[in-house]
Amino acid sequence: MNADRLTPHVSGLSHVDVAIVGGGPVGMSLALALRDSGLSVALLEARERLAVADPRALALSQGTRLILERLGAWDGLAATAIDSIHVSHRGGLGRAELRAADAGVPALGYVAEYGDLYAALAARLPDCGATLLTGARVVSVRATSGYGAVGFRRGDDEHLLSAGLVVLSEGGGSLPAELRRDKDYGQSAVVASVDGERPHAGRAYERFTPEGPIALLPLGAPDGHRYALVWTTPGDQVEARLALSDADFLASLQAAFGDRQGRFTRTGPRAAFPLKLHLAAPSTSPRLLRIGNAAHVLHPVAGQGFNLGVRDAWKLAEAILDTPPARLGEADLARRYAQSRHLDVAGGSLMTDLLVEAFSNDHFVARHARGVALALLDLAPPLKTLFARKMMFGAQAW
Repeated sequence: MNADRLTPHVSGLSHVDVAIVGGGPVGMSLALALRDSGLSVALLEARERLAVADPRALALSQGTRLILERLGAWDGLAATAIDSIHVSHRGGLGRAELRAADAGVPALGYVAEYGDLYAALAARLPDCGATLLTGARVVSVRATSGYGAVGFRRGDDEHLLSAGLVVLSEGGGSLPAELRRDKDYGQSAVVASVDGERPHAGRAYERFTPEGPIALLPLGAPDGHRYALVWTTPGDQVEARLALSDADFLASLQAAFGDRQGRFTRTGPRAAFPLKLHLAAPSTSPRLLRIGNAAHVLHPVAGQGFNLGVRDAWKLAEAILDTPPARLGEADLARRYAQSRHLDVAGGSLMTDLLVEAFSNDHFVARHARGVALALLDLAPPLKTLFARKMMFGAQAW
């Protein structure tokens, strides 16, 4: 990669076919999906180098695995297969268990640490032909009828890059309020790694409580004991939960989760991040498109958000590859991409929002209705398979 090819002062102007703003996993996935296309692609990343030490866990769907394999980023990635998912709710009867064998797939999904996935994708970038601009702090993005333009600072210098198409893949929270629809759940996710006394055997847990869902995602070999914990916490309780001693934190988790996995024996460092729903408004220009967190940020229940972003990148790459370079940024490409993603994004955001609203309360009638729904789901194999495939493949499962 030639990292200095596109570094004129703002008085100059360099041009590429596609400029990708944001070098996270979704932005890198798009750049890799465009390799061998003959298009000039620039990937702008604010970090000085593509390396992160981030132990957060990501739930990767079976569909995401297939995409990562095509991008050459799956082999060597330390990922734990999810063989089953146990779904339950506190304070009521009824539970459901989804199994990979019942769905006819090798795994319902996988769990990988964010830093490991980031490194696997970054290792493939030198072979994809994109120009990587690290340390590029984007300060403006605009579109005209003839091109998109990205203004950024790199070191002490200002630069301007024009492109036939500009793709934003950075966080939705950075969008101006008028360009997004927000919903604040009044919750944060407390994340940590925890150990249980029993081997996880590839089983994940989704436990709904009146405060919100608790997810345990298996990490390591099936005979291992480590889980990635995502504990939905009311906003006014986050600081207190983070400040607990390890023993008190584990006791509090035990009381909320129950003993299905035995006793919790250890916890790693804890962190928290707020939970909101961000849905970007339609772009006013076909030369400026959004993918991943720049387009939608979902509640982590059911692990849909990141997988939606990877499918965004793949579908946008397909639309770009079907478009002559001279027509990048025209309305037809934006329309085809929007149509290809509408059902998947709408379905994923609606499903996660309904799960949070329906299960995060302690209303007597709702509690028993949830129990009946889970029991019926467990007794209806075709419905379980359909639900599992929805989590694995998004709208393509229908």
